[in-house]
Amino acid sequence: MLLLPALIDRFLAHCEIEKNQSIKTIENYHRYLRRFSEFAGQISAAEITLPLVQSYRLHLNRLTDERASRRTTEGQTLSKKTQNYHVIALRAFLKYLIKNDIQTLAPEKIELSKIPERTVEFLSAEEVARLFEAIPTDAPAGLRDAAILETLYSTGLRVSELARLDRAHVDLQRREFMVRGKGRKPRIVFLTERAVTQISAYLKSREDAFNPLFINARRARSDTDITLGERRRLSTVSIESIVRKYAMLAGITKKVTPHTLRHSFATTLLQNGADIRAVQEMLGHASITTTQIYTHLTNKRLREVHEKFHTPHDNL
Repeated sequence: MLLLPALIDRFLAHCEIEKNQSIKTIENYHRYLRRFSEFAGQISAAEITLPLVQSYRLHLNRLTDERASRRTTEGQTLSKKTQNYHVIALRAFLKYLIKNDIQTLAPEKIELSKIPERTVEFLSAEEVARLFEAIPTDAPAGLRDAAILETLYSTGLRVSELARLDRAHVDLQRREFMVRGKGRKPRIVFLTERAVTQISAYLKSREDAFNPLFINARRARSDTDITLGERRRLSTVSIESIVRKYAMLAGITKKVTPHTLRHSFATTLLQNGADIRAVQEMLGHASITTTQIYTHLTNKRLREVHEKFHTPHDNL
């Protein structure tokens, strides 16, 4: 009879081979399930019971978040969202066991914790204008940064998707290209004319033939060596730093990240009347539920109803 650690290894192999899930997803599953295995001990699948899972969830609720404790003087407990990630991994594991005729707890018996409705931060049109006005385009670094921000705002790309872009990926004539997002799912994204102009200006300023679309400003020993290109590719951390820098220069007090530009992209589309299903496809969301977090920010009908039927107090 296989015990928990061996079954978890089989599940992770299944995620990698049969389900073709991303390395990041597999790493997260490994971390969350290892924590459950350490709590439960050397048990079989049949010994996973609802009382055991409930005890484990109580353990998670009282567990100190090591990453949080590094940033604060006192350790913080795991957030409800992080606890739910652990439960989601456990349910996926149990579903795999049952599918393979291994007796264990039914995953549907485990419910996720209720968490506050998710909110998103986005930039207003005026803040977007200020952000781009803060970028000096009279130097190669400024041309690159303008191209990065225009691409993020034009396409709604995730920062990891942007960092992986090569020159050959982007069709500036058709103003569109394909990316592979979460779960390696392909989708088409579109560039505005302004984004095409900025990317073209940036590429014209470069004297190298490196493959990455966005590279750091350091000069390599030999710009003729194509293999150096990957070393020059901008990391996601560098891109986040660039976005944060211009938000500060623009005097925007809210936290601005590449994902804020992704939120702004989606919000702008919906505010201008775009169909939510189309926005879902452009963002690469697997579920419409994820896209619906934007609808309460963009519901013009509610504003119209409020303005039409709310009576000002001085008219009462």
